[in-house]
Amino acid sequence: MKTYVFPVELTEEEDGRWSAVCPALPGCATWAHDRVEAMRNIREAVELYVEDMIEAGEPLPNSVQVLDSAAVSITV
Repeated sequence: MKTYVFPVELTEEEDGRWSAVCPALPGCATWAHDRVEAMRNIREAVELYVEDMIEAGEPLPNSVQVLDSAAVSITV
């Protein structure tokens, strides 16, 4: 099992919505009505993006942290 760590950028927009972007994965972005939903959405988007890359045999970006074991990530 491998754990991949991707930093994301969260921004509260002027209209109150939240945008979430994963800079390491071009085009991987989403939005939501609140911060928690935006994090949930970007997590799903990153997971699908990486699964597609792995299936296609594409290398992951060098900026991605890869752990060879399960991990817990928290944001406070």
